[in-house]
Amino acid sequence: MSTRTSDEIARAARTAVEAAVWAPSVHNTQPWAFAVSGDEISLRANPDRRLRLADEGGRQMLISGGAALFDVRIALRELGYEPEVRVLPDPDRPLLLATVRLRAAGEADEHSRLLYGQIRKRRTHRAGFTGTPLPEDLVDALVAQASTEGACLTPVRSESAVRVLSAMTNAAQAVQGEDRGMSLEMIRWSSPAGSARRDGVPGRGDTGEPRRTFPQHFEQRGYAWGNPRGAEADQSGSTSTGLVAVLTTTGDSREDWLAAGQGLQRVLLHASAHGVRAAFHTQALEFPELRRFLRRYVCSGASPQMIMRLGLVGNEDQDEVAGVRRPVSEVLEES
Repeated sequence: MSTRTSDEIARAARTAVEAAVWAPSVHNTQPWAFAVSGDEISLRANPDRRLRLADEGGRQMLISGGAALFDVRIALRELGYEPEVRVLPDPDRPLLLATVRLRAAGEADEHSRLLYGQIRKRRTHRAGFTGTPLPEDLVDALVAQASTEGACLTPVRSESAVRVLSAMTNAAQAVQGEDRGMSLEMIRWSSPAGSARRDGVPGRGDTGEPRRTFPQHFEQRGYAWGNPRGAEADQSGSTSTGLVAVLTTTGDSREDWLAAGQGLQRVLLHASAHGVRAAFHTQALEFPELRRFLRRYVCSGASPQMIMRLGLVGNEDQDEVAGVRRPVSEVLEES
């Protein structure tokens, strides 16, 4: 094991943060900040970027932070370091989500390299999928990836359970769409096509008929489970719901939320490496009453952290836009 110079460690830490900013976050709010001091990276939550109405308790903010933490870990392994992670290390500093020390190690394993290669390629999908089912061995692998991080990914096989999740998502969406404050919050974190903004959900560049059934100002975050307008509205043929899955944790503490974020990102990167895209549905989980209902009647007592659909797409260029992220200089403090 070779000794690393301070300059090498500093470069590695910065590269890890550069990877972390590409993590998924609720409505692309990117609610994080980083600091590097010597051989330690600190990850902090940025409450100014929390969705104050949709995420009042900060659960989704911490899930987003967990996803960024996973990217730090996998980037450091790619660079030949073993990350020494402490989650929520200081009770007196609740915004400090984790510290990561860089410990020199050998070469990264093949799977870590595979995941690292997907960090900038992964995209959130916002439409239907092709009708091609995912191979069962790949589904099993995705379940195992979540388990590695202390989370549980459960494919929803029951048609009735899928209908329940769909109905609750659409009901929550309808209620949010009638709430002026919620509508304004979503508008704040959305941008028109061609915008120079480096956060929020970017608009689509086409002018075709929208493929979502939700109100216009929610179009970027509330999208249908398939393509309700039929195949004629989507030349790619992406009309299927795909595989519905729920990510859960045993508990519902801040530690669990961070674990959920790390498990989510591990699943997403593994899926991306095999050509699988994911669409997220957070609406029902933003109502405490609906989360309790899902925990009791759908999730067998586990705490639901994310509802998603997984599948294959026919023409990615029609449904996915280039990801936007703030530059590292805006989120990193170096000393």
